Amino acid sequence: MSFDALGLSQPLLRALAEVGYTSPTPIQAQAIPAVLSGGDLMAGAQTGTGKTAGFTLPVLQRLSTGKPVKDGRGRVAVRALVLTPTRELAAQVEESVRTYGKYLPLTSMVMFGGVGMQPQIDKLRKGVDILVATPGRLLDHAQQGTLDLSHVEILVLDEADRMLDMGFIHDIKKVLALLPAKKQSLLFSATFSDEIKALADRLLDKPGLIEVARRNATADTIAQKIHPVDRDKKKELLAHLIRQHDWHQVLVFTRMKHGANRLAEFLDKQGISAMAIHGNKSQGARTKALAEFKSGDLQVLVATDIAARGIDIDQLPHVVNYELPNVSEDYVHRIGRTGRAGAQGEALSLVCVDEEGFLRDIQKLIKREIPREVVPGFEPDPNAKPEPIVLGRMVLNGGAGRSGGSGRPSGGGGGGQRRGGGGGGRDGHRDGGRDGGRDANRDGGGRDGARSAGGQGRPGGSGGGRPAQGSGRSGGQGGQGGRGQGQGQGGAGGGSGRPAGAPGQARPAHQGQGAGRQGDRRPAGGAGQGGRASGGALTRPKSQS
Repeated sequence: MSFDALGLSQPLLRALAEVGYTSPTPIQAQAIPAVLSGGDLMAGAQTGTGKTAGFTLPVLQRLSTGKPVKDGRGRVAVRALVLTPTRELAAQVEESVRTYGKYLPLTSMVMFGGVGMQPQIDKLRKGVDILVATPGRLLDHAQQGTLDLSHVEILVLDEADRMLDMGFIHDIKKVLALLPAKKQSLLFSATFSDEIKALADRLLDKPGLIEVARRNATADTIAQKIHPVDRDKKKELLAHLIRQHDWHQVLVFTRMKHGANRLAEFLDKQGISAMAIHGNKSQGARTKALAEFKSGDLQVLVATDIAARGIDIDQLPHVVNYELPNVSEDYVHRIGRTGRAGAQGEALSLVCVDEEGFLRDIQKLIKREIPREVVPGFEPDPNAKPEPIVLGRMVLNGGAGRSGGSGRPSGGGGGGQRRGGGGGGRDGHRDGGRDGGRDANRDGGGRDGARSAGGQGRPGGSGGGRPAQGSGRSGGQGGQGGRGQGQGQGGAGGGSGRPAGAPGQARPAHQGQGAGRQGDRRPAGGAGQGGRASGGALTRPKSQS
């Protein structure tokens, strides 16, 4: 089948021919006619199979055949809105819109946080047909009255699973409230859980469903392999593999931002050019690193899961999981950066004993066992015991003895997994946090800054009150421990500020009648007047009448 058989216009076919595309991929062959028909759609395919063209081409076609619309000020109105979870993906999608629509009289722009708003405002004033945006910055413009979405005819949620799992559902609902009730809504994603499907059913109006491959499958063009290794030998093994195989373009994944920084610094010291890309980096630094990696000037790009969404590099040969993700679906997204558009790729995972549980969950999800190969000189210690994996204030038991899959901190506090832990451990920069200055770094830290820390303390006694023992709930709710009204040493309440489940090790308060304030949601509960719990949070003394 060729693209002209799908009913696309000559300007689109001409642009496709210039970039060398003649035949549609399976997702494109099914999605393009479905979108052109005008109904709502939910489409899933493996990463790297051409989902972006699957919606940009028919959206361009529909807008080009319709009449241009002017807003109340006489400007070209936004008729198509594409929402993405990350800046990089937004930029990638808008680039595709410009590439495929170069011979059409349509305008487009990309909008995300981390950069100034004024240039975006200036472009909106000139009029835009197609807007590609991240939810936070979009709502900023809407709240400031610089954006009119009342004429939108087509809404696209790209990487819809990631947006919902990152907690964008509330932002998406706010965006929907700004849009006309009558519109075409499209959800495109690499993976769809049953929960995401149930939610989409509520957001969409009788949507069609397209799945060109079974859910959460990995592409057959990707050769997957596990290299067992001790946790303290991973950096050396990665450097060894890069040198031994003379790799020149390697995308490496870590769980945490600081881990990405440390690994990039180590590789640089080994003479291997490397840069890290994650939510704490400025937009300029991220753009520079990505451009150098795409051009081949940078040998290794070390990335966290969220920052890597939207990295679309033709013929990327190697992806390395320096650390396995604690969310199995992220494995599919990670290795999908290679083996794209039918090309061959290689995905290696460096797995220590701490991560055997994660590996089991991944293999269960993709329904295949990944072959193992021990690299000579890096044989793992057969007697090594798994240790908990710390993600900010979260502690995950990813070792071979874990019960499997909950992703909760040990001791049972702090909520479910939610793609990296309920508030803690999420790499989500939430679109740069509605502006560059609010790039919400969610690695570590529960939703109120403390909810994974130790906990429900017993009240201090009336004499030399003993430290409370943490039960794994909110450290602040250990707060009653801070109310020991002793005349000697006030009881020190709350947990230790350690990950949930750790016993409280709070120091006793100073002499006096101090009492920590009840309900202070800090990692450690209340101590007496001037006292400091060992978790590091200084409680405020309660005034004495």
